[in-house]
Amino acid sequence: MDLDKKSRVKSYIYDGIVIFIGVFLSFFVEDLRVQNLNDHRKNQYLKDLRLTLDDDVNQINHLKEVLNKSVSYINQIQDDIDQNHSLLNDSITISKLIDIEVGISFFSKDGIYNQLIATDAFELIKSTELKNILLEMYNHLKERNIATSNEIDQFNIGFRRTILENFRVRFDYDLLDGEFYGNRSLKVFEFNKSYYASNDFYGILSQAKLYSNMYQRQLKDLHDIYIEAIQLVNKEINISS
Repeated sequence: MDLDKKSRVKSYIYDGIVIFIGVFLSFFVEDLRVQNLNDHRKNQYLKDLRLTLDDDVNQINHLKEVLNKSVSYINQIQDDIDQNHSLLNDSITISKLIDIEVGISFFSKDGIYNQLIATDAFELIKSTELKNILLEMYNHLKERNIATSNEIDQFNIGFRRTILENFRVRFDYDLLDGEFYGNRSLKVFEFNKSYYASNDFYGILSQAKLYSNMYQRQLKDLHDIYIEAIQLVNKEINISS
């Protein structure tokens, strides 16, 4: 009888251990499955984010080219003014003036980042450094870019009006040409020599060049942090794969 009891107790213990191990393994497998699903979802968002970051870097590079060309045009025009309008003819001067782009701005594509935040996939990112950079990019740096762009936009409105009014400019506009805002082609103008040689106009050109250089520096800072973010995204994807 005692042997039967001991045998039954051992059987119960054995069955309990088997059940416990089975339950434990089922939870472990389920947790592993959920973790793999979360990693896959996070990595898919990061791959999409990497594409948008690449697009943003391309946009930054093109904006820098446009601003650099604008600074070159301003330098050429100011050199011409310094030489009593002997370096450029009237038509070339006005063409360069209307091609100066100061009020162009960088607009980041933040849709994927917003999805990362909304779906809590952001919290699945293992790299604290990547998290911090993304938060910096899509919050502080974005707000700084908006503030700077608004200030430059306000100046650009007056800058454009100054050129169009004082030189009585009329141009044709091709909406489909150009990377951002279409393309202008000079049609009619009246060259205002007295205003062209004035201190007021010279100062406005200097302010336009200042804003162009300032924004180029800000774009350089953005470019550097975007490149770093892309590298960290690639590293995070490789670690999770």
